[in-house]
Amino acid sequence: MSARIRATILRLLDQRQPGATICPSEAARVLWPGEWRRHMNEVRETAARMARIGELEICQGGSVVDPAAIRGPVRLGRRGLSGRGDL
Repeated sequence: MSARIRATILRLLDQRQPGATICPSEAARVLWPGEWRRHMNEVRETAARMARIGELEICQGGSVVDPAAIRGPVRLGRRGLSGRGDL
């Protein structure tokens, strides 16, 4: 897991109101402003690892999803605080 990506995701979530979520691209844009699209897989992989160890939850279509099942756009939120329930 990239410590830099993890720290950025957590910092962005800390800057939001409780229950708010972020798009993984927000972390990529902070870390790689001009090349963020190239790094989206790294961010999504780090987020999936964070979800597996309980640091955050991944939401899709308004529901928490298993990190192994994600396809397409997702949102990242603090576990239990995104207003979408726990896994």
